[in-house]
Amino acid sequence: MDLTQLYKKFLGLVGNIEGLAPLALRIYLAPILLQAGYNKYSHFSDTVAWFGNPDWGLGLPFPAVMATLAVGTELVGSALLLIGLATRLVAIPLMVTMLVAAFTVHWENGWLAIADPSSWLANEQVMASADKLSRAKEILQENGNYDWLTSSGNFVVLNNGIEFAITYFLMLFAVFVMGGGRYFSLDYYIAKKNGLA
Repeated sequence: MDLTQLYKKFLGLVGNIEGLAPLALRIYLAPILLQAGYNKYSHFSDTVAWFGNPDWGLGLPFPAVMATLAVGTELVGSALLLIGLATRLVAIPLMVTMLVAAFTVHWENGWLAIADPSSWLANEQVMASADKLSRAKEILQENGNYDWLTSSGNFVVLNNGIEFAITYFLMLFAVFVMGGGRYFSLDYYIAKKNGLA
């Protein structure tokens, strides 16, 4: 068997599990989007106020409509992603939601979601966080039970940059291109039933 035949055999084997990649993306994204939608829904009046206020919020037009669309997109979209139904269609408004989040909420904070002054992506805000974090740790060590406070993990400064929103956008884009995936989505069985898979 030459290398070409071996590679074709390898591709055939990979083809049998190609549905696992979109399944993994869908399973990863669904709880994140569900939580985001639930948070907006459970504090809906605050969400509407934040969406609409130009001074301390996003300053979006029609904030009640926009908040309703965001909540519906994230709650319904996460459920559909999880079962792999209308996967490509639902990925579109979810991608739009991620872009809106990236460019209206996170853009001014740069790339990093968590402030890391050692990163080549660190901006002035991130660089300034090192002194603040160091001082906060000193205060907690002097006045608190520092070992208990850090027993679940280290303290960090949330920079709130576009990193997570753009990562989720790219994952949703991959799901949009791949679809729900072979064997592990309702889309696959609907397409198979209709002779499209």
